[in-house]
Amino acid sequence: MTSKERFLTALARKMPDRLPVTTHHVMPYFLKTCMDGISDQDFFDRFGLDPVKWVVSHMPDPNRNEHFDPVQEELVSLEAPRICSDTWQIRTQDFPDREYQAVRYEFITPDKTLTMMLKSDAHTTWVTERMIKEKSDVDVFAKYATIPICDVERVNREVDSFGEKGMIRGTLPGFDVYGQPGCWQDAAVLFGIEKLILETFDDPEWVHSLLNILLERKKHFVQSMEGARFDLVEYGGGDASSTVISPKIFEQFVAPYDAELIELAHRAGQRVVYHTCGGMMPILEMIAGMNPDAMETFTPPAMGGDVDLREAKKRIGHRICMVGGFDQFHYLKDCTREETKHEVRRCFEEAGEGGGFILAPSDHFFDADVELIESYVDEARKCVY
Repeated sequence: MTSKERFLTALARKMPDRLPVTTHHVMPYFLKTCMDGISDQDFFDRFGLDPVKWVVSHMPDPNRNEHFDPVQEELVSLEAPRICSDTWQIRTQDFPDREYQAVRYEFITPDKTLTMMLKSDAHTTWVTERMIKEKSDVDVFAKYATIPICDVERVNREVDSFGEKGMIRGTLPGFDVYGQPGCWQDAAVLFGIEKLILETFDDPEWVHSLLNILLERKKHFVQSMEGARFDLVEYGGGDASSTVISPKIFEQFVAPYDAELIELAHRAGQRVVYHTCGGMMPILEMIAGMNPDAMETFTPPAMGGDVDLREAKKRIGHRICMVGGFDQFHYLKDCTREETKHEVRRCFEEAGEGGGFILAPSDHFFDADVELIESYVDEARKCVY
């Protein structure tokens, strides 16, 4: 099989010729510090992984008089292009910081200027100032924030160029400056997860209003995806994991919105993988019940998750393709080759039966030993059906 065929067979919950083996995003920090700055594709070729190519497909909706931000610099990695309009202007300002790069964003509207600050180091970026500071800020956001659509032609050009090399992945849109695909996850980014959890008790009606605003924004994008030949589209986010929120909050404030978007994505001809970096076991059936085609990341307890792969396979493996499960923190660095191979075999034995399993680290890694990546791939390629 080609890598693409192998992925698609697993996503259909069938048995490919061997276990598909890949990774999540290839982090620029790792490529720069450990691989002499090679490209993502060179990384996949170097180790013999089944390649994944991520395509960011956001574009302005010509029917809404919106346009790309003319001052945004060249995009970095999977950064989304910012979209502006006459009533939603974005201005950035660098702030002095002894340790990190700090950038403050101003979202200028006719009613109010909203602000947000991000900080970055060599590894990643995080939010230090939330955009939604007062509950009324959501009304400003709803009235003026731009709404991206999918650049179908660009996606399909990438698909044609990539051919049978591997899988083309995309995401549903998060907030352009810093966001993630899930409605709850985006709300947590914009408002703060601690405050959001408290408001589910203090003012649940307001939380639902925020989630509905984000839902409508994402629905517009999903409906525009029809005809885009993605192999898989990511949705979800770690703030909806059971190590962050309770199953009850998930049931009331996450599942209704996510299930609607997954159904809409299916109508647009897309396969969806639901991304949960964190605890999953108490909500496995609820996630599977939203009818995604695949679920990830199946983070093991040693990495702060809670997943028992064998138990997860037993409970939901007949319904969805499972992606992930490998402990990259302990078995891609500072261990023996045999320990890495043993971890690969454990994953295959616990989740590989009958197909429907793609081996991958449970989310990103920033540091790894080259020889252990070799062992990870070599052993996985020996896992045949």
